[in-house]
Amino acid sequence: MKRHAFTMKLKPGCEEEYKKRHDEIWPELKEILSEAGIHDYSIFLDEDTLTLFAVQKLEDDYNDEDIIDNPIVRKWWDYMEDIMETNPDNSPVTTPLKEVFHMD
Repeated sequence: MKRHAFTMKLKPGCEEEYKKRHDEIWPELKEILSEAGIHDYSIFLDEDTLTLFAVQKLEDDYNDEDIIDNPIVRKWWDYMEDIMETNPDNSPVTTPLKEVFHMD
């Protein structure tokens, strides 16, 4: 497994709604992500900047293409578009982060 971290950005005033939607995440979306090779997925919020920090473990053979065209994933992106920064296809704007330290 490899670790993957990235940031995303919330729109102002959407903190509670973002948490609510993730507290109620669709079971079928969780299953899709898990089957694609995404595990131990956490998202943290910097309340001062509205920056979301996500970290997940990916199976060695994980490939983004396995989920990008999935209709449930696309539906989730559409659902989240009103509360976070998104690309033209409604996928979240993400900035990958380089790992500079890890301690087991």
